[in-house]
Amino acid sequence: MNIKLIKMFLLFLLSGTLTFAQEQQELAIGTPSAMVDLRTKEGVTLLKAQWSTVEAKIVPTLFRAAGPSKEDTSRFYPTGSEISTFDLKPRFGTPDFEQAKWEMIDANSLEKRRGTGKLAHVWYRIKITIPEKVAAFKTEGSRAFFEIVADDYSEVWLNGKINKTFGNKTGGTIAGFNARQRVWLGDNLKPNTEFDIVILVTNGPLADLPDNYNWIRSATIDFYKERPTYPVAGKIIPIDKEVEQILDTKQSVQKIASGFQFTEGPVWSPEGYLLFSDPNANVIYKYEPSTDNVSIYQTKSGYTGMDIGEYHQPGSNGLGIDLEGRVVACQHGNRRIVRFEKKGPVTVLADKSDGKKLNSPNDLVVKNDGSIYFTDPPYGLPNLFDDKRKEQKNQGVYRVKNGVAEQLAIDLGGPNGLAFSPNEQYLYVTNWDIRNIHNTKAIWRYEVTSTGTLKNGKEFFNMNNTEDEDGLDGIKVDLNGNLFVSAPGGIWIISSTGKFLGKVICEENPSNMAWGNDGKTLYITARTSLYKIRTNTGGKIATKSK
Repeated sequence: MNIKLIKMFLLFLLSGTLTFAQEQQELAIGTPSAMVDLRTKEGVTLLKAQWSTVEAKIVPTLFRAAGPSKEDTSRFYPTGSEISTFDLKPRFGTPDFEQAKWEMIDANSLEKRRGTGKLAHVWYRIKITIPEKVAAFKTEGSRAFFEIVADDYSEVWLNGKINKTFGNKTGGTIAGFNARQRVWLGDNLKPNTEFDIVILVTNGPLADLPDNYNWIRSATIDFYKERPTYPVAGKIIPIDKEVEQILDTKQSVQKIASGFQFTEGPVWSPEGYLLFSDPNANVIYKYEPSTDNVSIYQTKSGYTGMDIGEYHQPGSNGLGIDLEGRVVACQHGNRRIVRFEKKGPVTVLADKSDGKKLNSPNDLVVKNDGSIYFTDPPYGLPNLFDDKRKEQKNQGVYRVKNGVAEQLAIDLGGPNGLAFSPNEQYLYVTNWDIRNIHNTKAIWRYEVTSTGTLKNGKEFFNMNNTEDEDGLDGIKVDLNGNLFVSAPGGIWIISSTGKFLGKVICEENPSNMAWGNDGKTLYITARTSLYKIRTNTGGKIATKSK
């Protein structure tokens, strides 16, 4: 086997243009259709609004040191001994906040310096009502953003909520020093809709406090005629009429984000956004459909080793959501399955099997009982099958349960994507052994026993005779049992009986997919971009834990 040629071939398939993915891809930037300046009397009058403000102070309070909880022995919870710390008063969401002595202020006084200077904090509040018209622009059916620039840092609460997800730099939490805050109000707006907007403004930088005070540089409501359309970037080719029951074959594939190195492993979060990996860049990205915004959710997502320069894909690959809504990930460089805890730390779920280090976990799926199934080819190792770091003899399909990684199948030379049938009676696995590129492209199907092990693995659908040299990657199954497979030339749609029904073709060859939104949008990761289509059948998505 010529490992150099195989590596060159794999790198050709897996590499994209080395452009930087925009952290804030807002399709609604540019000149709005209409705008209301909230620093003017005319603006607040039109929106039936009134500014108010109250100073916030840092006050001493009692708390508890970090300790374990009843359910978790990790010391991440305020259960330890009593300690002294500080709090903000009034704090949003408390009775003190609503009962505070709010001062009504004129819109044209927002540039007035407020607060005590140095480590100063001031609350601003405005309640607005969407008018029927702004100048000649009718607001019915439009989309709108609240935009503010405060001196120096700002946080924005909209109707009592703030976006506190990992990696968030837009939609409410601090975006940066004197940075623009841009909070989406909604699409398809109706006149007389009300919004309650609360802003905390803080002096900064905190480690170099200025001889300055708090004030508002800019505050507007930006209206856009409608949500921008996405560029057409692919099509659907029907092979059998049955495919028309699964999705509208006349629709176009839409590109919704671009500029990445190699997109992979998408999963829909129950918090309402899509996560996807860029293993080449060692990053997990977050895409928010409401605002078309892309941001970094997790950096150094798969490896921090000194020899990272040897790896072509050191980062995370397949992602999943466990039964408690936590993100689980396949890490190539670290060669393990991890879980990102809601309190911040990382829990290693599996890095060995039978005392030997895993190869480089590629993709995963979470079963209804919470156990995690994953594939483990060596494609994340610098020298693939010949890498001196490789300890596992086989490229297995594994299950993580009760803290143990158990090898369930060793039939495949290059197991990659995997997905359960709707009733979890079967587990489908794509096989792509790059050592024998033309003779190992096939979907396998295993029976899942009552104890969760696998048996009777058989070839379900063979793709060895396809013209395209690309291999098999991710796989998803809809609620009716139809398979969507990242395969040569696009996404192949295959019925549960093994009938080829149609193909989804993107501008770039797809690597994986995820159901999202209401479960009927299929998001597609493909090389340097992110795409989507709409399906009739839809698939399973994670829901918020109770």
